Order: sequence, then C-alpha cells, then structure tokens
Amino acid sequence: MSDIKAVPADSYNGSALIPTGDPMIDGVGPASWANRSDTPDMTFHNTAKIVPMRLDPTYSIAKGDPDPRGLPVVAADKLVAGTVIELWVNRAEPQVTYYEVQLTGSEKRVMLPAGFVQWPNFGLWGNDKLLVKAITAAQFANVPAIKRDDQITLLEEDMVCAYYAGGHLYAMAERSEPII
Repeated sequence: MSDIKAVPADSYNGSALIPTGDPMIDGVGPASWANRSDTPDMTFHNTAKIVPMRLDPTYSIAKGDPDPRGLPVVAADKLVAGTVIELWVNRAEPQVTYYEVQLTGSEKRVMLPAGFVQWPNFGLWGNDKLLVKAITAAQFANVPAIKRDDQITLLEEDMVCAYYAGGHLYAMAERSEPII
C-alpha cells in the first residue's frame, strides 16, 4: 500500500481529504483506483475481452453509421486534445468501450473511455467532433498509459477511468470549490 497524498480537512474521523499533489495522478478521491490484476479481462473463450477493432474482423461500423475515427477530440477547455485513431471493442458486450486518441503535436496515444465522451452531431452534420468535459487538452498528456497496443489490463482500465473521473472534480480549480 502506498502513502495517500492527501491530508484530512479536519481532525474528526471521516473528514474530507485535501490533496497535497496532483490528485488525478496520485489517485485521490474520485481519481482513485483499485489495485486490480495487471492482466486483461478474458472472454469465455480465453481471449482478451477488450481489443482494438483492427484486430478482430468480426467487428465493424454498421453500414450507414458514422465512424468517429479521424474526428477531433475537444477537451473541457475547448481546445483540441487529439484525434480518434482507433476504436476498442468489448467482445463480451459488443460495443465500443474506448477510443484511442493520437494527441495533437505528439506521438503519444491515450485511451479515452466511451462513457466520458459526448458526440453532439453523431456524424450527421459537418464540423463533427467528440467532446470530453472531464479534463483539459493539456491533461490528456498525463492519462495513464497502457503497456500494449493490442489489449488493456484490468489495472490499466481502472487507472485510465479513474483519471477521467477525477477530472470532473480536479481538472480545473473552480470545480473543487463549493457551489453557492
């Protein structure tokens, strides 16, 4: 177990924690994750459950449906963080689970959980984009990396999802203040 990088707000048990570093990276509060197994979740047939669509020819975008690959990803600060380059599917629950994003001006690629994406035009009008309100464009650079380009482990899933979840509270200073 590692040290918690936070201090109690008050002296009583159960007091809220105040982060002492970068809570999204340090895994504090909504950005915390469980130390799950660092192995991929497996299907009944003993294959990785979540894989890039390019590796499983049984998955494709349905004819007539929009394909988000190539679309810009616009962050909470309204800046373009990157471009969707691949879709990762869940073989057990046939759906897109992650978008793989090539960061703007970088060789780095990061995972973006589908649950944190809004797609306002859904390919129906021009100027289409994916919106991510959880984090800023600069914060995409710190999304926890995955070790392989053909699978994601349970631990990596937890860390990636926790990072975006933490952004809802910690991405911008004004988000962690009370609303009055």
